Amino acid sequence: MKLAAKQLEHVSRLVLKALGCKEKEAVIVSRHLVEANLRGHPSHGIGMLPFYVASVRNKTLRPNQAARLVRDAGAILQFSGERGFGQRVAREAVDAAIWRVRETGVALLTVRNAHHMGRIGCYGEQLANAGLVGLFFVNVTDVHTPMVSPFGGTAGRFGGNPICIAFPGTDKHPAFILDFATSRVSYGKTRVAYLAGQRFDEPVLQNHAGHPSHDPRVMWEEPQGTLRPMAHHKGGGLLAATEFLAGLLSGGGTSQPERPRQGGILNQMTAFVVDPAQTGSLPWLQAEYDAMTEYIKSSPAQEGSEPVQMAGEPEARRRADQLANGIEFSDNEWNAIRTAALEAGVMAHQLDEAQELA
Repeated sequence: MKLAAKQLEHVSRLVLKALGCKEKEAVIVSRHLVEANLRGHPSHGIGMLPFYVASVRNKTLRPNQAARLVRDAGAILQFSGERGFGQRVAREAVDAAIWRVRETGVALLTVRNAHHMGRIGCYGEQLANAGLVGLFFVNVTDVHTPMVSPFGGTAGRFGGNPICIAFPGTDKHPAFILDFATSRVSYGKTRVAYLAGQRFDEPVLQNHAGHPSHDPRVMWEEPQGTLRPMAHHKGGGLLAATEFLAGLLSGGGTSQPERPRQGGILNQMTAFVVDPAQTGSLPWLQAEYDAMTEYIKSSPAQEGSEPVQMAGEPEARRRADQLANGIEFSDNEWNAIRTAALEAGVMAHQLDEAQELA
């Protein structure tokens, strides 16, 4: 089935407000979720709502928590999320870094103990739209069983531990937004594939015995398997590096077993923010960005492949297509969203009315 972005945002806001979110927070979170769907990342879209409903019920997610400043040391800003919606907490923290970096030129921003932050590329876009460069590292704590195995291992030790690098665009070329999990596939994508009855093209998972697998059931049925790190030993190194950079510098900690686990998701984030205008001539930087972008894209495409694209371009194209043609959902995923909405207190007729929005 296909639904329009307007319909999805309306459903999401209904659920979030039923969970107790105030209007402003419901708008921030719902728009973030729908943008993830639009850009081709349903793993971080409104399919997360059932998990959020369960998290509020289990008290591992607390609505209406703002980013709380815990340390202001000039170029260093540190925040706590207080188990609030990560989409709101991280957005507010990045806004603070945008203001600060105008004074300091560079800033170290950290956020600890925020609930699931969603698509990290959103915060890269937030910086790039402000003309800034950003480098984000995020880890995952509080889960009962870590879901990503180290390179060469068979038991989970990490979350998906995403990295995002953002560089502002120019009048000629859009911003460079590189956003990826350091596992071969995100956990959320296994949920989408599992509910749709699909398999992956490559063995991005492994079963409980450590055998490579294409089947998302290994993550959703017992005995549970793990996600594999990207790029073999290089990805294994990035997984650990992200765990240390995000968990230690933020003060939020790592997924090591001595830390208490309530079974929710907490994200710890460390971001390095740079104002490129304070590093050199901005016109030169922009001209060099344009020239290198054009040089990269001028490389002849491989036979049977599309022309070379820069990071962020495929997402922008998917967004335009899905705004025009709707966003695809499997019946199982949509039914899970509806069930969670009803559990949160949304009335059935409200959901039906949302689906009928033009």
